[in-house]
Amino acid sequence: MASEGADVERDDETKNDDGATGSGDTVAAAVAARPAGGESVRVDSWIWSVRLVKTRSMGATACRGGHVRVNGERVKPAYAVRVGDEVRLRHGGRERIVVVKRVIRKRVGPPVAAECYVDNSPPPPPRESVAPAGVRDRGAGRPTKRDRRELERLRGLGGPEAP
Repeated sequence: MASEGADVERDDETKNDDGATGSGDTVAAAVAARPAGGESVRVDSWIWSVRLVKTRSMGATACRGGHVRVNGERVKPAYAVRVGDEVRLRHGGRERIVVVKRVIRKRVGPPVAAECYVDNSPPPPPRESVAPAGVRDRGAGRPTKRDRRELERLRGLGGPEAP
């Protein structure tokens, strides 16, 4: 008798494609966002739908700029993504490396989006190590030419005569 109860699933939980159980709402959202049978999904649309970029046009711009690679190859925005592909995205000063676990075409909530890929990205640098360079006191007025040159030197934007 005890073994019979172990095989029965709860009503509010269902099994997804991976065999894992999840709440009915997240599974329903992922199923609704899936492409129809055999339909492919563009890489710019996929990185937007799993929330790696803020807008789809930012995803397309990243692809055109060479910041998106699928399986080591630079891709155009219309490249079709498949399950198992490794997507590398340089965005916001860091590189995201994700493996496609589920292909979706519509933007979904963060918990569902996180289930659609495996994140192999290196951890972001700690915030303490990134010190703000050249922060002026509030109310100090407009910087002089000398102040501006010092700020540029601190930020690493100095011109040819930088010491």
